[in-house]
Amino acid sequence: MIAYLGMYDRPETAEANDLFWAAIRSNLDLGPEKPPEILNRDIDPWEAWNAPDLLLAQTCGCPYRTRLYGEVDLVGTPDYGLPDCPPGYYRSVFVAKAATPLPGLKDFDRARFAYNDGLSQSGWAAPLIHMQDRGVLPGELVETGGHRASALAVAEGRADFAALDILSWELMQKYDAFADQLCVFERTAPTPGLPFITALSQDPVQIYQAIDDAIKDLDPTTRAALHLTGILQIPISEYLSVPTPPGPVLTGLKIAARR
Repeated sequence: MIAYLGMYDRPETAEANDLFWAAIRSNLDLGPEKPPEILNRDIDPWEAWNAPDLLLAQTCGCPYRTRLYGEVDLVGTPDYGLPDCPPGYYRSVFVAKAATPLPGLKDFDRARFAYNDGLSQSGWAAPLIHMQDRGVLPGELVETGGHRASALAVAEGRADFAALDILSWELMQKYDAFADQLCVFERTAPTPGLPFITALSQDPVQIYQAIDDAIKDLDPTTRAALHLTGILQIPISEYLSVPTPPGPVLTGLKIAARR
């Protein structure tokens, strides 16, 4: 079976994630089957999310509503106690090179936009909807493959601005020196956070309870390292109602037509 918690997993949080998984695992009773002893880290996210033997994974809201809904069961949504967000929700922050005074979003119309993936809620969908509603269109799209890579592209001058998952940004501010070169100049509206999912063959209720108990049992240092405050059940309808913008290909054509 597969256990994948890679969305906020980085070297500095790996030990805490391992302790979290060990706590979840100890609360699961799967009969003759045994949960994996360690997290799967050398696996493509889509391979994990689509695996028929998926026990637990964390995904993103955009992949869930556009491709995974109906193919997996929603277990629950972790709450990270994020500022100005309802429990279980998160948002994107727009970052650019640090400047005084702070730039505005209109300053980045036709600028180079770094994004992690075209199916990312916080790196693509939320910021594109936010820009679209305000009449802003990038002038170039720079795909990076990850939030940290998007922020680094801005810090190194390979892109002018980027949108980052707010928790990923908080981790960068703690662990990455280049974050000091950046500033937050805009925020999107909150949307449902990154949910836990399982294969349709598993029992999502049992897994939810195992996660809930695990979070309560974690020591304060581990909970703080993961920013975990609890888990809750956000209705599926709230995930499905989040708007999805055109992807990078169609957006790129729109950019080209505007030149």
